[in-house]
Amino acid sequence: MAPQPLTPEETEQALSGLPHWTTDGDSVSRSYSLAGHLPAAAMALHIAAIQEELNHHSELTLGYNSLSVTVNTHSVGGRITELDIALARRIEQIAPGHGAS
Repeated sequence: MAPQPLTPEETEQALSGLPHWTTDGDSVSRSYSLAGHLPAAAMALHIAAIQEELNHHSELTLGYNSLSVTVNTHSVGGRITELDIALARRIEQIAPGHGAS
């Protein structure tokens, strides 16, 4: 079954369990601060591995000591689906291990 776009209310409800994640209505995103460039790059690589596992990919923006993640589901016209929320949850699970805040 193809993913279905979430309503704005469903998105807000899902994000209530994901502190620091926000939405612009078309995607969900979060920025992380890390101890330096190598920890940020390591977290980006870890996220890339998760994305391959889920076959669901986000936009990653790597900075010196930061990493920003933006995700939506291209197959439903760039809208937010449960796939995006699931990826955000997985990223939140790994973030502490990278020292991300």
